This record gives sequence, structure tokens and C-alpha cells, in this order.
Amino acid sequence: MNILTADNITKAYGERKLFDGASFFLQEGEKAGIIGINGTGKSTLLRMLAGLEEPDEGEIVRANNMVIRFLPQHPSFEPEETALQAALRENSKEQHGWDREADAKAMLTRLGSFDFNAKCGTLSGGQRKRLALVSALLSPADILILDEPTNHLDASMSAWLEDALRRRRGALIMVTHDRYFLDSVSNRILEIDKGHIYSYGANYSGYLELKAAREDIAEASERKRQSILKVELAWMQRGARARSTKQKAHIQRFESLRQQEAPAKDAAVELGSVSSRLGKTTVEVHDLCKSYGGKVLLKDFTYIFLKNDRLGFVGNNGCGKTTLMKLLTGSVQPDSGTIEIGQTVKLGYYVQEIGDNMDAGKRVIDYVKDVAEFIETEDGKITASAMLERFLFTGEEQYGLVGKLSGGEKRRLNLLRVLMGGPNVLILDEPTNDLDIATLTILEDYLDHFHGIVIIVSHDRYFLDRTVRRIFAFEDGGVLRQYEGGYTDYAERKEWESPGENGDAGTSVPGGSVSEQAKSSWKENRPKKLKFTWQEQKDYETIETDIACLEQQLEQAENGMLACVSDFLKLQEMTVQKEELQKKLDAKLERWMYLEELADKIRQRGENV
Repeated sequence: MNILTADNITKAYGERKLFDGASFFLQEGEKAGIIGINGTGKSTLLRMLAGLEEPDEGEIVRANNMVIRFLPQHPSFEPEETALQAALRENSKEQHGWDREADAKAMLTRLGSFDFNAKCGTLSGGQRKRLALVSALLSPADILILDEPTNHLDASMSAWLEDALRRRRGALIMVTHDRYFLDSVSNRILEIDKGHIYSYGANYSGYLELKAAREDIAEASERKRQSILKVELAWMQRGARARSTKQKAHIQRFESLRQQEAPAKDAAVELGSVSSRLGKTTVEVHDLCKSYGGKVLLKDFTYIFLKNDRLGFVGNNGCGKTTLMKLLTGSVQPDSGTIEIGQTVKLGYYVQEIGDNMDAGKRVIDYVKDVAEFIETEDGKITASAMLERFLFTGEEQYGLVGKLSGGEKRRLNLLRVLMGGPNVLILDEPTNDLDIATLTILEDYLDHFHGIVIIVSHDRYFLDRTVRRIFAFEDGGVLRQYEGGYTDYAERKEWESPGENGDAGTSVPGGSVSEQAKSSWKENRPKKLKFTWQEQKDYETIETDIACLEQQLEQAENGMLACVSDFLKLQEMTVQKEELQKKLDAKLERWMYLEELADKIRQRGENV
């Protein structure tokens, strides 16, 4: 049964047409995810479906007596209202026939809000978003409409919400860029593309397959049209005369084929690798400590960032991830410890909150030119205007004002501004918030080819799995613990090491040890057997060969240095090469020791490596 239908809707803002005769329907119990490039109208569509805006043409048809709840991207509350009052305002006992206060408190606690009497006017943007999410989830609505529900949620919160929405009986429409979330929750994908809405009865993985098939069919049809058109054109050029009815029909068919539009290609962000050379000294952190208001955020953190490191920092909201990024950039000073930044290091910092940092009255092109008029990439010299084109800002849009851009478009523009600086150490703080999936996909590809260090703070499990090779997790007391691999490897390792929610087997304490009782409990209650992750297994099988190869290269470099003692420039080049090989060898040896220790533990427990 169709409970919500968008019938031939058109919507424009000035000269910008978002929807042009678009249609789709939602059936009872369906969970639909809306995707599309930023600025295509995803949030506008949600507001129209919720009845907060009207289409210019066409209509939104809702089944009788449908109760709809809407979670906006940026919710607002009465400043003097408490968090608990705000959560319950539209979910009163009189309205629903039972007391929801206990449920509200449980949800608020689960999403990191422990002060139920906190005034809404004192809450941060993330806290308000989580509060609005609780209010929406408490409602027994027939249709739940959510705009970016996973923003400001850490990974454990996202997993909890994922499970809650899967079990929810009512229909759901949401905009999110979290691909694991879409894959797990949705059973229909609505793609907004060039003013139209394409509906796919599948989750995100199924959508990718179906979209590829649709595009293949469209391309095949276009190839056939071009082939027929070529034959028809040759016939016309032979001087066919339109004297008979048959000839006139032939000419009309040619004109019809010629006037058909080819299938439009999806716009996509394009990035050439932009970075400057990184010298011997990169970023070195020694015994770093930081506290705020008696809370220890960081304790004795030491790490030497290696060239081409791909690092992810994870942890609960408020644990100190952003503070660490600010320490690395120098905008915040440590309580103790040192941070050494190499002379050739050029930092690029993509901040989590844009806030008022973007001048709303500035033209888009000027916002980018403030950093650089052009940049050198693998493709050669590219102007700011050309880079804006690659970031989907057309010639006309480049001369528009920053203040008129959507939230996602501002994030995309800000990312370009950071990359225009040509950094060789790139710090991305929650880059997936408000960036569309198309932009994220290209960013991931860009990071694959980026010549430098990438440091990422993110709750997006898919993005971390795709981009990083080492995880640092914030644990109790400001301790940072290192895990090899992506987010899934880290999560599986935590699960294997932990005896349960209240266990401490996976906690890292400087100089501490796990009690015999905890060890016994862990052996009895572990949910899965201890084993290598996929990445660890792959490394374990090849690492000895890699070490031998590096040792051979290092020996050749040393012999090369002896052979060119009199050639200073060549000797300097060979010295740099030797130092880089030595760093790689040291990292491999450190990895080999870790894998061997883990393999021994697995063997001791009688399990296969």
C-alpha cells in the first residue's frame, strides 16, 4: 500500500531548478535512503514530504491519518526548556496513553546526554541534534523523516541507532551519507539526479549494482542511436528528395533521432594529487598530555608520524580527538610534552565546524583565490576556476555568494580551499559530515594517491575502513591505544579482547597488567576465538619477504654510497634514499614483532594462525 507519493513535482529557487517533474512513492513499512550530490535538493525534498514546504508544481499525496515526524538537519529548541522537557514535548502521556519519561532518559543516556535538566540554550549543536533525534524516535509515527541522523554520533551510537531503526515497524525516509548505515537499514534507495528521482528497491549495495545496470542500458541505447543516426545521415547526404510519403517519413525519423538528447553523465568531483615534498623530519609527538577542567583528555602520547601514514583517531564524543588535532596544528598548547614539526611540513586542516569562518558575503571564487590563484597537480598547473569546476561549481555559481550555498556545498568548498594550499600533512576532522557520497568516493580515491601523511578523525566506519591503515583509540584516562588495520579490524580486535561490556581485558594502562581473574574470565566468555584479521593474515604471510627485500635494497644503497663518495650531490641523494629505506625497514620489523607475538598467543590457545 502506497502511503506517500510525490507526483510530478517541480521546485525551483530563483533560476535554480531542483526538481523537474520528479515522482516516486513510498510503501507501508519501507525504509528509504535518499542520496544525491550536495545542492540537488535532498533536504528540500524532506521538508516537502513533511509538509513544511510546497512544490511549485505537482503534489505530495499522503495516505489518510498518517502521522509524520521530521528530524531537521539543524533543530532548534526553546532556550529555557530542559533536555527532558524538549524530548517529551511532543510525546506526552496524555497523547499516547503511557509514560515515556523512562524511555526518554534511557535514550538520552545512550546518546551521551546525562544531564536531563540542562537548558537547551546551553547545548552544543551536536547535543541539540541528538536531543531532537530522541524526540523523533519516541514518537509512534507512521512515517519517520530524518535529515542526517548520524551526524554528531560516535560509532557506538550509530550502531545503536542502526539497530533501533531496523527494528522500527513504521516507514522511514532519511538522508545520510553513512554507507554502512544505508546498507544495513534501507530497503529502498531514492537517488536525486538532474532534477529527477530514480527509485531502486534495494539497500545501498544493491543500488550500486542496479544503477550500474541502468547506466549500461542507457549507454547501449545511445550507441545504437548514434549508429542508426550515422546511417540516416549518410542517406540524407546522398541527396534524398522528399517527394514521396515514404521519403518524408524517413526524413522525419532522422530529425527525431537527431533531436534526442544523449544520457547525461553524472557530475563528479575530480582531484589530481596536490601536495608538496615532505622532508626527513615529519611530525614527532613525545609524552603529550592535556587536561580540561580536571578531565584528562590525553596522557603520555608518543608517536613519530611516518611518511605516507594513514591514521584514524576514534573515540567517544568529547574524549579529546579534536583537541589532539588542535595540538598538532598549534592552535592549542599541551600541558606537557613536545610536538616537533619538520621544516618541510605543510599542514592542511579541514575543521569539523565551519561556523562563521566562511565569509557569507564573499564570492565563491574569491574564497578559493584567497589561498592560491592556481596549483600544481599531477595534471599540470590548474587555476582556481578550473578546480572549482572540478568541484562541481559551474562558471555562474563561482561568482555567487558563499552565504547562498547549502551546508554540504560549503563543506565541499572548504575542502577545496584546504587542498588548494598543497599540504603534505592532511588533517581531516569529521570530513564525512554533510559531504555527499559522490564527493566522499572521490576524496577516498584522492587519498589513495596523496603523497603525504593523512590524519583522520571520523565516526564513519566505511570511510575509515576505506582510507586508514592504523587506528588510535581513545580509552580511559586519556590513553591512546594503537590498532593495525581499518575500523572493522579495530572493532573485531576489541570484541575478541573484551569479556563483555564491563570487562577490562582490552584496556591499555601504562605499566599495568590484566589480573589472573580477568584473564580467566576472558578465556571463558570471549565471543569469538582469537585470530588474525584479514589485513594481519595478509601481512603475516608476506612480511618476511618484505623485510628481506628491504634489507637487500638497504645493502645496495649503502654500496651505492661507497661508490659515489666523490660526487656530493649523488651522495646526498643516496643518503636520503637510505634513510627512507631504514624507516620502512624499522616499521616492518615493528609490525613483524607484533604479528609474531599475536601468532604465539593464538598457538598457545590451540588455534590456527
